[in-house]
Amino acid sequence: MAKQSTKNKLDTSALRPLLRYAKPHMWLFILSMVFAVITVATTLYAPILVGNAVDLIIAKGLVDFDGIINIIIKLSVTVTVTGIAQWLMSLCTNKITYCVVRDIRNDAFAKLQKLPLSYIDSHPHGDIISRIISDLEQVSDGLLMGFSQLFTGVCTIFGTLGFMLSINVKITLIVVILTPLSLFVARFIAKNTFKLFHQQSVARGDMTSLVEEMTGNQKVVTAFGYQEEAEEQFEEVNLKLQKVGLNATFFSSLTNPCTRFVNNLVYMAVGIVGALSVIKGVGFTVGNLSCFLTYANQYTKPFNEISGVITELQSAFASAKRVFEVIDETEEIPDSSNATVLTSVDGTLDVDNVSFSYVPDVKLIENFNLHVKSGQRTAIVGPTGCGKTTMINLLMRFYDTDSGEIRISGEPIKDCTRDSMRSMYGMVLQETWLKTGTIRENLCYGKPDASEEEMIAAAKSAHCHGFIKRLPKGYDTVISDSYSTISAGQKQLLCIARVMLSLPPMLILDEATSSIDTRTEILVQRAFEKMMQGRTSFIIAHRLSTIKNADTIIVMDSGHIVEQGSHDELMAKNGFYADLYNSQFAVT
Repeated sequence: MAKQSTKNKLDTSALRPLLRYAKPHMWLFILSMVFAVITVATTLYAPILVGNAVDLIIAKGLVDFDGIINIIIKLSVTVTVTGIAQWLMSLCTNKITYCVVRDIRNDAFAKLQKLPLSYIDSHPHGDIISRIISDLEQVSDGLLMGFSQLFTGVCTIFGTLGFMLSINVKITLIVVILTPLSLFVARFIAKNTFKLFHQQSVARGDMTSLVEEMTGNQKVVTAFGYQEEAEEQFEEVNLKLQKVGLNATFFSSLTNPCTRFVNNLVYMAVGIVGALSVIKGVGFTVGNLSCFLTYANQYTKPFNEISGVITELQSAFASAKRVFEVIDETEEIPDSSNATVLTSVDGTLDVDNVSFSYVPDVKLIENFNLHVKSGQRTAIVGPTGCGKTTMINLLMRFYDTDSGEIRISGEPIKDCTRDSMRSMYGMVLQETWLKTGTIRENLCYGKPDASEEEMIAAAKSAHCHGFIKRLPKGYDTVISDSYSTISAGQKQLLCIARVMLSLPPMLILDEATSSIDTRTEILVQRAFEKMMQGRTSFIIAHRLSTIKNADTIIVMDSGHIVEQGSHDELMAKNGFYADLYNSQFAVT
């Protein structure tokens, strides 16, 4: 019983937000209902006209042609009105559905921009993509069927019931008593398919994540000969999706034949009782029987359609639940209303007793202290996993410290707006990122109002102006991070030029020249030297020869500063740094 109540609660949790998104489009909902009523009314009026026409055919040679022609004219008008009303109703339902899905997708994507980086780091990117695209497509299909068939189905049930009561109460009661069996059967099946559809959505997300991972790293997969293992992994996920999809489809497909069986029983009962009434001559004509049989079929048909709608809505709710999980995630702690907007800084940085860990049980950085003077070049070195990149994440406030305080120009960064604080930094990372667009748009990403001369000067400083001019459209060449004709090194040069164009007062260079050849690296290092003059800079490098000129070298190990000083001072100590440096030039 507890398990069943949980399922019902899941349904409600998905339904309420959907209704909230549909509320702004209530006028379309009302219009759709009006057209649904018109459609049902004219559809139900047509059998009366047909029944009247049947009664005008008394016997061979005794046919009221004038009356039949008059009925045919009325029937033509009725059918035309039905078609127009149905088209307008579909127009309204389509508008509601796609507007609701558009709003949900906008909110989901906007939420991704507000979520802490920890959420993005801890969730497969393919699964997030699946929620926003594939799952919302399922929601769209479910809502479309729900709006279009649920409205007309309910109207048809009550409308048909009223028309049948006006013709014969006794036969109407037979229909009313037998028809709920169809609804009970459909409800029993649909109630047990929600879990299967939810499993299907999860499996679909796993598959999207796997495909995105493998196609995005196909070179590595091929280089390590991992194709067969990748195929096996894909086959396993695909088989899981096939099983849960087959089970969900199988159980949901039972709805239609089961409800149709009950509906045929109703139709048979109406035919038998109606025929006997006509034979007895109790005021029930052949035309009435023809009309009633049509109504009986129309009355049971919505139950069949509604059962199908319920099944489709279960799938939609299961998918919507996954999307709303993203929308309901806790956002990054917002800036306080009185947060300081940094417009300029002197470049000083203080880190006081900072502790941080990604996982509470696994300590990473503990009681970290650092003081950086204005314009100072600080290199951070250490073995893999010592916390170098983590420190950059904390400086940029991609993650908040567990304890302690970080200050820029004496101002605690938690008391500053994130945007203004981050605008004080220029970052060049080892992992390049370029948005889909022209080279011009990528270079001006951090400074949209940059002039042509400024952009070209930055490109020349980063030594990428030459290869840009050799491209078919120069600075107007469209590139992308995932596919383009430029190399990884050229992409990194563009990222360097992007920072050189904005020239913020503080710089973070995380393996900024890792993808560049030695000759170009020397030229870029000279450009960096010029760019870093008068600017506080943090340099992370594994090649220790590139940070020999740093004012201060911080040596980290297991989240702590183990040594600090200039290159010459640290080499003289012959300690941890000297071992790291000498290991890179050791002769084996």
